[in-house]
Amino acid sequence: METNDPVDKPTKERAGATPPSIVLVKPQLGENIGFAARAMGNFGLHDLRLVAPRDGWPNEKALAAAAVAEPIASGATVFETLEEALADCNYVAATTARPREMIKPVLSPETASTTLRRRTQSGERCAVMFGGERNGLDNDSIALADAIITAPVDPNFASLSLPQAVLLFAYEWMKGSNPEALGRATTFDGPAREGLATPGTVPASRAALFGLFEHMEGALDAAGFLRPPEKRPTMVRSIRNMFHRMECTDQDVRTWRGIISAFTRRPTSSKG
Repeated sequence: METNDPVDKPTKERAGATPPSIVLVKPQLGENIGFAARAMGNFGLHDLRLVAPRDGWPNEKALAAAAVAEPIASGATVFETLEEALADCNYVAATTARPREMIKPVLSPETASTTLRRRTQSGERCAVMFGGERNGLDNDSIALADAIITAPVDPNFASLSLPQAVLLFAYEWMKGSNPEALGRATTFDGPAREGLATPGTVPASRAALFGLFEHMEGALDAAGFLRPPEKRPTMVRSIRNMFHRMECTDQDVRTWRGIISAFTRRPTSSKG
């Protein structure tokens, strides 16, 4: 349905929640970036992040394809690496239609929308990342995510175009309702909800996790653990995935870094 209504004013979310960011990883065609921005505007998403777009940025074809969503496209933030694009995020989901050799929760777009809405209403910064048109997301990119989003499509024709994939998630985001409280409410902790209660804590940012990974992997290299060299990438991904499944808080990250420092600190000699 065609419309000329401007979309430069974000849809107001309840409880002050910030809608998830849409991260396009190495997108190829400017037109697809523009169509993705238009899908975002249709369904209340406004933070577009681009990682190493093939044809550079800004891109006139993208701005033209965005039509009335041009403010979303022109306001996109460009990053050189995916780690930089996700640094301020607390929870990240990756879209893929292919099975992967990783142990991660697999969510439908509808379930993902509910999960992300609950997290954003708790003050978390969330993101959904989409791969390039040719090959989608690679394993190293997916390893940075907490969960995988897979749509229920015909297995004989499972591939979605980049704008289609963005639109599918954005639609579920818009129509998803807020999580229901279980009925119990107190002045101290508010309504009871399903899941792990972690009052007074904040999920670790990606920047904090990346710092932990660098610290830990450096210590493991020094100890000779990440051997042989040809197995190092797989071992590193497995270790990182363990920490992503833990849903670490900022305090968890500080504790782990203290543990690593204690183990790697040179022991002081004692005089008998």
